[in-house]
Amino acid sequence: MTQPAPAAEAATHKSTPADGGSPWRTAVARADVRTLSLLGVLAALIVIGGITQPDSFLDSDNVQLILTQASVIGVVTVGMTFVIISGGIDLSVGAIVALASVWATTVATQEYGFAGILFTAVIVGMGCGLVNGLLIAYGAIVPFIATLAMLAAGRGLALQITDGKTQMVTVDSVLKLGERDSYILGIPPLVLVFAAVTVVGWLILNRTTFGRRSVAVGGNAEAARLAGIDVRRQRLYLYLLSGLCCGIAAFLLIILSGSGQNTNGNLYELDAIAAVIIGGTLLSGGRGTITGSVLGVLIFTTIQNIFALNNLETATQQIAKGAIIVAAVLVQRRSATTT
Repeated sequence: MTQPAPAAEAATHKSTPADGGSPWRTAVARADVRTLSLLGVLAALIVIGGITQPDSFLDSDNVQLILTQASVIGVVTVGMTFVIISGGIDLSVGAIVALASVWATTVATQEYGFAGILFTAVIVGMGCGLVNGLLIAYGAIVPFIATLAMLAAGRGLALQITDGKTQMVTVDSVLKLGERDSYILGIPPLVLVFAAVTVVGWLILNRTTFGRRSVAVGGNAEAARLAGIDVRRQRLYLYLLSGLCCGIAAFLLIILSGSGQNTNGNLYELDAIAAVIIGGTLLSGGRGTITGSVLGVLIFTTIQNIFALNNLETATQQIAKGAIIVAAVLVQRRSATTT
């Protein structure tokens, strides 16, 4: 066979610059521009928040609140980034977070203490991700349909487990992680976990074969197959990774709220997808960055905080979020037609 090398190149790079320059260098330069743009937007929001609410927005407690709120959805977004880069979608992340959180906070689970809650949350998340991956990779079900079914099933099972009631956490070692005494150098543990997941996600995407294969599958699945990549297995692993991130996020949410509820993770799928799109990841797959997705999370969380401090209606916030998503997609399409 003489096609693997060209196929691999086609899977990784959809087009070659007309000037003959390095495609990788061009991609890096484009990513740098996007990152700087996102940083500029975040800086502008900080200025707006400081002007509208100078006494409260820049207060250290409020900054910690923003970062803590961003941590839960941020971990979910890291997993979503991998899925979308590969050309997939996961509408079930919010339901998986809810199911993992309530399963991990049942009376039977809490008898095993901290380890029992953490283990259950992670295993339930990965189990749901495994089911998604099997249905999509080996069952040949469209990701939209498979994850939509998981969304419905996960929400229903979470409601059945709780019977619509809030399950309070009684394990002190878990509750203490949400208290100020557990902060490390003024940084909440949830933020440190988010930072660790972000770093690991960045390393996996940019420094490992797994990351390169994920991009290749999203760029051109057939070319990736001809290059020797097991596309079905790769997709299975990607949804398993997304489930793992949901399990971790569920545990962080348990720490943050001190409870498990069937309403946890409501609309997380929309927030995560929006953050990924804002971060520059193509919905069609083949291109994206962890850094951009994290900045997208921080931008949305900051907007929510500014709206809350200024007592603006939730409806207005949702409209603004929708406008930002549409603008980001239009920018993506424009950049795609000019490259």
